[in-house]
Amino acid sequence: MELIDFRPRRDQYAYTFGGAAPVMRIKPGTALRLWTEDAFNYALQSVNDLASEKVNLAEVNPQTGPFYVEGAEPGDTLAIHIVDLAPARSWGASAAIPFFGGLTSTDRTAMLQDSLPDTTWIYHVDSATNTVGFESRFGDLTVQLPIEPMLGTVGVAPAGREVRSSLVPERFGGNMDSPEMKAGTTCYLGVNVEGALWSLGDGHYRQGEGEACGTAVEGAMNVTVVVDLIKGGGPAWPRLENDAHYMTVGSSRPLEDAWRIGQVELVRWFEQLYDLHQMDAYQLLSQMTQAPIANVVDANFSVVLKAAKQYLPARSAYDGMHALMRERATSLGTITYD
Repeated sequence: MELIDFRPRRDQYAYTFGGAAPVMRIKPGTALRLWTEDAFNYALQSVNDLASEKVNLAEVNPQTGPFYVEGAEPGDTLAIHIVDLAPARSWGASAAIPFFGGLTSTDRTAMLQDSLPDTTWIYHVDSATNTVGFESRFGDLTVQLPIEPMLGTVGVAPAGREVRSSLVPERFGGNMDSPEMKAGTTCYLGVNVEGALWSLGDGHYRQGEGEACGTAVEGAMNVTVVVDLIKGGGPAWPRLENDAHYMTVGSSRPLEDAWRIGQVELVRWFEQLYDLHQMDAYQLLSQMTQAPIANVVDANFSVVLKAAKQYLPARSAYDGMHALMRERATSLGTITYD
């Protein structure tokens, strides 16, 4: 299996899904060792840096990629397996950005009151304890939180020649901000354009479900993935698989529509996996699904629908692609970064 190292120059970042030229062509079955910049594009480096002064909203969530997958055609399924995620800096940043977040006035819901105060927090990484430290800005509390690396953005180019901001989650994946996008997860995305043109970024050292204030502990990330192609069978919305769960992601507004999308996609997947009538799949999943909220702050909200494999007869989604990806990940051995 070919292993490619790629660290983008600053002028190589993409800030959209679609509309960007590929940084390279790769073959299905390739492993990549990548580096991603933080969501703020390295603009917030201390508590004295404010988003309103330093962050260019046209250049947030910089994407590493896009990558052109040889042989990928519309209607195919792209499989991206996250092998390893590791903080690439000794600190991460989070911020309350004016008129952005779940508990403030926004540009969509007009209110007379001012926005919440523009505030930046810096979380220092303790590699010995594998934690990041919260330090209150308006008091004396400090808390050590476990590092739980995830990718906020993984996506392909949209259909219909659309170009979407890297802030947007939709059926092409994008800024889903789900903690389930972690090492050990395989993400299945429907291919919309020749070559798929997939990219990733927006590393989080950790994030609570919902990403309430609008930002996680944002940090540069070392990323190792394996990418493969399944001919045909492209899902309408992102599907995820790990050793314990089958999952789908719906993104929309209002929040209940995001949930509905994810639930419908999981019903359709179970119809295929278990040769179930739609009503039987609907009934079964009504009794077993979990629905963690990924984000309530992005251009669209995202909800993950999860079904535990432990209750189900064993099946091989996409002809066992997840198991194959796990084998390939193991064959890479210990992952190291420069």
